[in-house]
Amino acid sequence: MGKVKVSIIGGGIAGLTTAIALQQKGIQANVYEAASEVRPVGAGLALSSNAMRVYKLLGFMDEVISQGRLMSSFALLDQKGKIITKSDSEAISKKYGLDNFLIHRYALHELLLSKLDPDTVFTNKKATAFSNQKDQVLVDFEDGSSISTDYLIVGDGIHSAIRKQLLPQSTPRYSGYTCWRAVMDNSKLKITQASETWGQKGRFGIAPLANDELYWFACINAPQNDRKMGAMKVLDLLDNFKDYHDPIPRILEHTEDHQLIWNDIIDISPIGQFAFDRIVLIGDAAHATTPNLGQGACQAIEDAYVLADEMSKSDKYSKSFRAFEKRRIKRTDFIVNTSWKMGKLAQLENAMQCYVELEILG
Repeated sequence: MGKVKVSIIGGGIAGLTTAIALQQKGIQANVYEAASEVRPVGAGLALSSNAMRVYKLLGFMDEVISQGRLMSSFALLDQKGKIITKSDSEAISKKYGLDNFLIHRYALHELLLSKLDPDTVFTNKKATAFSNQKDQVLVDFEDGSSISTDYLIVGDGIHSAIRKQLLPQSTPRYSGYTCWRAVMDNSKLKITQASETWGQKGRFGIAPLANDELYWFACINAPQNDRKMGAMKVLDLLDNFKDYHDPIPRILEHTEDHQLIWNDIIDISPIGQFAFDRIVLIGDAAHATTPNLGQGACQAIEDAYVLADEMSKSDKYSKSFRAFEKRRIKRTDFIVNTSWKMGKLAQLENAMQCYVELEILG
């Protein structure tokens, strides 16, 4: 087994967690990342009990906890600040394991990287195509180089070129709303409540992080790739959300333009297949989801553990890949579809219709 070469495309949460999980099973894998350095994309990140259980099984949940913050509760509000529903995260954590845990993506990436031998992580390696050659998979990179590997794990995100080559119809779909995010200083604001507000002019989420930082996001209905939305600054967002309850206007008043991250919200409609002989798709490359359930990273972390478990059972990894697909596809399809529906509900601009839909869901 020592001579079998396993390669992972993508150095995000999916790829790094998978490499760690495989390492613990005695299976070495090299990680190939497109960026010049393995760095996080995004801002704050929520990890639910399912993801935290995986990190507990991998033996470093306490280290993850030390880098983040557990919220005691989560509130869903209307734009005037009236509570629509509120969950007790502490009670859920006692019953199911640590839940509603918030961490900066950078902190999690740094921790995951520390668990791997630096000589197994390669940067500036953006995969552009693959070809099958006898019992090998040849992967071409944008820099003109290539690798030959026995088995290929593809975890390079929603825009994965290899997934598109395998399934040309698997193109991202636009949700109908666009999003701004930021991580900012919370030492003066002292916000402790995690919340999400649904209103007529969009949705606003608040998540206090460790080290006196605050993560927030704002979603507004808009055409895809709207230049007007892309040009919006903090003052424009403040004007849009000025009638929303405190502390939303105050948060925006304390945010600087350079802290903004903007992108349209997209996912992939369930693709029906993850395993392709010597190639398997994981994470967002397999089942990218909208962020409405907070399960994107969590499902990638689940993937890592299940895939390593299946690969530890047989030295025929193509068989392991098929078993992984069988264990994961129904669950991830449910997450993608449910999150898509929840996003449509959350972005309703008619408040009364929104409440009626909530009653139906409840």
